[in-house]
Amino acid sequence: MQPRPSLEPNAGADGAPSPSESLDRVTTVGLILEVAAGLRRTINPIIEAELGVGSGDLEALIRLVRSPGERLRLSDLAAQTALTPSGLTRAVDRLAELRLVRRQGCPDDRRGAFAVMTPRGKQQMERVMRIHRHQLDDLFGNLLEPGEEEMVVNVLRRLRDRVNPDAARLSDSAEGGVSECEDQRGEDDA
Repeated sequence: MQPRPSLEPNAGADGAPSPSESLDRVTTVGLILEVAAGLRRTINPIIEAELGVGSGDLEALIRLVRSPGERLRLSDLAAQTALTPSGLTRAVDRLAELRLVRRQGCPDDRRGAFAVMTPRGKQQMERVMRIHRHQLDDLFGNLLEPGEEEMVVNVLRRLRDRVNPDAARLSDSAEGGVSECEDQRGEDDA
């Protein structure tokens, strides 16, 4: 009598899990997605309420405030977020209307533009990031042993770089100074 095939993940011909593959990657990916969804449900509503913006706008703001010079090329910002180019355009328009960001054109590439945090946006994000860090401290608490957080971050970075290599993309010109690009600051941005 032949052994019945196992429905268990990574089961060998005899139905026992393969020792080299004791973890099921479907479960691993499922857990990552569940954690990401849970983090969004837990964290985003509080921050979104503080700023009066939606989740896509919030993602763009966090990327900007953590970037060199608090600015990114719009193409880099689109690559780093889950927003489509048209979704990003609408998000930047909304954030500009709230005076949290401004557009900055670049004479070297007339099609290129930057999203840049305004002083008001920086001030708002400093306040929100304090709240955000407090939320994360509460969530992580005593969850991880010393060294585990660094290990998790390293693994997640490598995975991110494999599945979304543009997520940390930064164009060469994004690192340059404001003098490279035409300043399109409005009167209300100061």
